[in-house]
Amino acid sequence: MGWILDKNRPIYLQLVETLQSRIVSGAYPPGAKIDSVRDLAAEAAVNPNTMQRALAELEQSGLLRAERTAGRFVTEDKELIAAVRRQLARDRVEAFVQSMAVLGYHRSELPVLLQESGAQAQ
Repeated sequence: MGWILDKNRPIYLQLVETLQSRIVSGAYPPGAKIDSVRDLAAEAAVNPNTMQRALAELEQSGLLRAERTAGRFVTEDKELIAAVRRQLARDRVEAFVQSMAVLGYHRSELPVLLQESGAQAQ
């Protein structure tokens, strides 16, 4: 899984977002052990301290749990994962709505655009 990082935004926040996406999409299923800080940092080509900061934030949110000698694991709380997934989706929808407003579209016009877009993708 590739890591696409934008140098114009804080790297640790992008790491948090990527890891959250992997968790809510099921790439890291509930209860799964995740790679070590060093391995994840090497994969993402970032400093291990930056990756540690991102993982610590995910622990604080409850998406990850640390077991002293065994490493870090994805929570088994499927309701929490679903809630984070819904929130991430809401955030992306709101960003889309705002970007369309900049183009002069009203919320009521968006379903038609989405339907047209879906028809072209098929």
